[in-house]
This record gives sequence, C-alpha cells and structure tokens, in this order.
Amino acid sequence: MKVAIASDHGGLNLREEIKHLLDELEIEYDDFGCECSTSVDYPDYALPVAKKVADGKYDRGILICGTGIGMSIAANKVHGIRCALCHDVFSAKATREHNNSNILAMGERVIGPGLAREIAKAWLTTEFLGGRHENRINKISVYENSPSGE
Repeated sequence: MKVAIASDHGGLNLREEIKHLLDELEIEYDDFGCECSTSVDYPDYALPVAKKVADGKYDRGILICGTGIGMSIAANKVHGIRCALCHDVFSAKATREHNNSNILAMGERVIGPGLAREIAKAWLTTEFLGGRHENRINKISVYENSPSGE
C-alpha cells in the first residue's frame, strides 16, 4: 500500500504523529506538506493529494486540518474520491468496510494523537467488504459519472 499524506497548518503536529504510525506499520508514504505553522489554505493540500489518489498514483490518502472538515469537503470535490471524516475508530473501520473510502480526514483540534493513531490504524488495516456494499458504491459512481448528475 502507498499513502499520500498532507495537512494544513492546523494539522501539522498530528500529521507527524501519523507519519510515525505509517513507519511503524511499514507502509510506504509521501508527505505533501505543509511545512509551516502559519496559516495556509487547506485546498492547496487536499486537492493535490485527492487527485493523486484518484489517478491511482497512491492507494489511499490521509488529510489533516484543524477539524478535518475543510480537507474532507475539498477532497470530495475530486472525481473518484470517497473521503471520510472520522473521529472515532468505529466510523473509520465502517467507512472502509462499507464505503470503500480512499481518503481519511481527521481534525487535530478535535482528537488527540493517541486516538488519531487508533483511527488511522483501523482505517489502514480494514478491507472493503464488497457484496451488497459494492452495489451502493457503484450507484454513487454512476451518478458521479453521468453528465447531468442523474
């Protein structure tokens, strides 16, 4: 598995914690910033990561900002992305099993590093169940791919 990870200034510290987890799990990743604590615009980091995941250059992505909300909204604008904002382990596992999410968003101002590590680990190690869930994902893809959105 290859993961693209990024944060804005509000997720800088938590991103470093998740990079340590990726190292421990021996998961290959590339870090797409940001490298400063001064205010930056989250779409500048969310959109490139989402595009790389959507293009198949990375299997999954992890995005972190203050709340995770901005990153998830931006990432979900990219065709083919299913970004899930998770602040608990159950949701992280469920979004992989049922929704085949390909990007995880978290908020550094919402959760601490210990819980973030548990969430990321659950999300990274849980597989999509397919079956009846595949049909639901396909319905989303059909809508996403139709010119009129219907």
